[in-house]
Amino acid sequence: MKLHALALGAATLLWPLTGSLAQEIKLGATLSTTGPAASLGIPMKNTLQILPKEIDGVPVSWTILDDGSDTTQARRNAEKLASENVDLIIGGNTTPTSLATVEIAGRTQTPVLAIAPSPGIIEPVEGAKTWVFKVPLGERELAERTLASMSQHGVKTVGFIGFNDALGEGWLKEFEKFAPKFGITLSAVEKFARTDTSVVAQALKVLATRPDAVFVGATGTPAVLPTAQLRERGYKGLIYQASGVVNNDFLRVGGKNVEGVLIAAGPLLVAGALPDSNPSKAASLEFVKLYEATYGPGSAALFAGNAYDAWLLIRNAVSSALKEAKPGTPEFRAALRAALEKTNGLAVTNGVVTFGPSNHGLFPPGTPVMLTVRNGTWALAN
Repeated sequence: MKLHALALGAATLLWPLTGSLAQEIKLGATLSTTGPAASLGIPMKNTLQILPKEIDGVPVSWTILDDGSDTTQARRNAEKLASENVDLIIGGNTTPTSLATVEIAGRTQTPVLAIAPSPGIIEPVEGAKTWVFKVPLGERELAERTLASMSQHGVKTVGFIGFNDALGEGWLKEFEKFAPKFGITLSAVEKFARTDTSVVAQALKVLATRPDAVFVGATGTPAVLPTAQLRERGYKGLIYQASGVVNNDFLRVGGKNVEGVLIAAGPLLVAGALPDSNPSKAASLEFVKLYEATYGPGSAALFAGNAYDAWLLIRNAVSSALKEAKPGTPEFRAALRAALEKTNGLAVTNGVVTFGPSNHGLFPPGTPVMLTVRNGTWALAN
């Protein structure tokens, strides 16, 4: 009888432990793996598929959904993932698709890591947005760095051609805010749709103002169109692009037309040229090694690195949240949100992340570097 009682006692003690070990961390993502933003979403999906399958000994599973670069589908995907009780959602990978997830995050109290640049995704940090964090460098830091580069090149007037959606509006807002600081004025503002096949009219209107430089507020391969049409019409001034073009598809589609363009972005693709003192160098080289071991030399992309940064944030936060609650519970999601908000000094491929109650995704202004396209590849600008 005593042995039987001891056995029962041991089983009673063991059950919670084995139950805890069997618990799974469920992560979800809504990414644009088809549609105009596919050149951004596909590298992100590639990253998620090669990440470790556990955190602190707890298994991790992923559900990755395609939103087709469509805001309505992104919202549906977020709703589906939340209904399946995921502990965190990554997405979207554009400003419009990220904005589509915000209400879902707040209503279901599910943390969201948006891989898009607009501060509007996270500001003001109240209501539903207390559950949303932005992973990459944002339009605010990038616009200020871009305008600083323009000023260094003697630019006084700049023409703006951007998407006619939340991303384009976000870039325009930041340009209008920071341009006076650098003595730069906007000579023209033109917009186009992600699915347009021609922007000749917009390009001609910008050219008519004879700007010293042109900024293209667009992402992915659609951003090639204004650049190509400006070049074809003989524009010799500087052309700047948004960071969302930093992928190999942009180089492939743009060819000679994108040689010499300038982009403020994270340092991932030029990490080897950074000094050892740069806090992003180690994280960037570690990611490039991981990614290229699966997808081949030269395959690493900026947005793939952004997905890796999301993983570093998750891994860091999960370690704390596991001490508070079990995955799959509202308490764990709340603990995960709280842990993300307490991120302090975490080195990622884009810089150093420090969040707080009023900051869910802004980097220090000096974080971006200036890239250029040189001989068909990415290089540090001179």
